[in-house]
Amino acid sequence: MRAVFVGASSLAVMTARFLLRRRHEVVIIERSKERIEALAGELDCGFLLGDGSKPVLLREADPARTDLLFCLTGNDQANILASLVGRSLGFARIVTKIDDPEFEHICIELGLEDMIIPSRTIGRYLADLFQGMNLLDLSGVIKDEARIFTFIAGHDDEMAADELKLPSRSRVVCLYRGGKFVAVQENTRLQADDEVVLITHADDLPALHERWGVQMETVRKH
Repeated sequence: MRAVFVGASSLAVMTARFLLRRRHEVVIIERSKERIEALAGELDCGFLLGDGSKPVLLREADPARTDLLFCLTGNDQANILASLVGRSLGFARIVTKIDDPEFEHICIELGLEDMIIPSRTIGRYLADLFQGMNLLDLSGVIKDEARIFTFIAGHDDEMAADELKLPSRSRVVCLYRGGKFVAVQENTRLQADDEVVLITHADDLPALHERWGVQMETVRKH
């Protein structure tokens, strides 16, 4: 798969490192020549110098061949603008980082539904940690080639959980409906906007991504 990053922020670089280790193709768009020169020796990826919100530069990043455009600069407005330009150029999927939650509803109104809000994600983790729930403990449970995959159910997914026709090594673990945990039974029927959690084999992730997209911490309009 192929990912394009707008901005060589610490988050972008960390994500790029993980993707490169997993042998995905990565391109980083960065306006600082010095930043690119500093990263070129440590990241085996492509670089484009310039403003990632400019149509000419995003077009050069080849939207048709790109699976996901990450807009991860340190400026919320720049990320929103780059996301809108990227959508107009035909990028298949776009993730927009915003630091100020006040921009959340604006992004939703603009149709930028895949957002990451780092402060919210970290805050939720710290609150869980305070209550004795360490989500990082999952790394000791999900071993070998096992992976967790989540997706937001659409109207086409409104069926019994065991009727989803998943890959043979994938199972529904649970779901969240209206933010509330629901244990999945044999007769549990999915509803639109349910957040469904699967456990799957790493080799089955591409098929799941193709069907439901690349899932991550998102905010969606309900």
